[in-house]
Amino acid sequence: MLKAEMLIYMPDLRTPRLRLRKLTMRDAADIYRYSRDPEVARHVLWDAHRSIGDSRAFLRYMLRKYRSHESASWGIELTETGHIIGTIGFMWVQEDNAAAEVGYSLAREYWGRGLMTEALRAVIQYGFDHMSLNRIEAQHETTNPASGAVMRKCHMQHEGTLRSRLFNKGRYVDVELYAILRKDYNRTGMRRI
Repeated sequence: MLKAEMLIYMPDLRTPRLRLRKLTMRDAADIYRYSRDPEVARHVLWDAHRSIGDSRAFLRYMLRKYRSHESASWGIELTETGHIIGTIGFMWVQEDNAAAEVGYSLAREYWGRGLMTEALRAVIQYGFDHMSLNRIEAQHETTNPASGAVMRKCHMQHEGTLRSRLFNKGRYVDVELYAILRKDYNRTGMRRI
């Protein structure tokens, strides 16, 4: 049985270099700092923020989701600085199927450092160990292979290409679908990571 209340709670998750935590309005400047970058926004479903007002609107949206106990994102806080450098969370959760999709974004200056792999592992562990999920999936645009590399490092398996799956920034885009099942997770030893 899926423990949906564990998603509602969304506790802090810690990794060697990160703290995943609920966002607050005090995070507006950090969110704006990376969300205004067109390269960060290129492969996600939101547009680059044009003002700090856009970042505040995003934070109000997240706070509403927290209050309504809907699927939402953690802020990715770099422990060393205390700044938010990205977000990660469940885009949807299907209780009947014990399945969820995870999505994420990260400030460009932190790409290629293994930080998103660390964050994704923490969310996968939380989903299987505390929410009793059976399947966690993620997708990325075919033109963003670095995101697929993160998924593979977390033992997610490629399940196929979904043609014209999403309409993003004025065009239909193909996406690669990845997933990890509870049985895969139990085999990988990720609990010890």
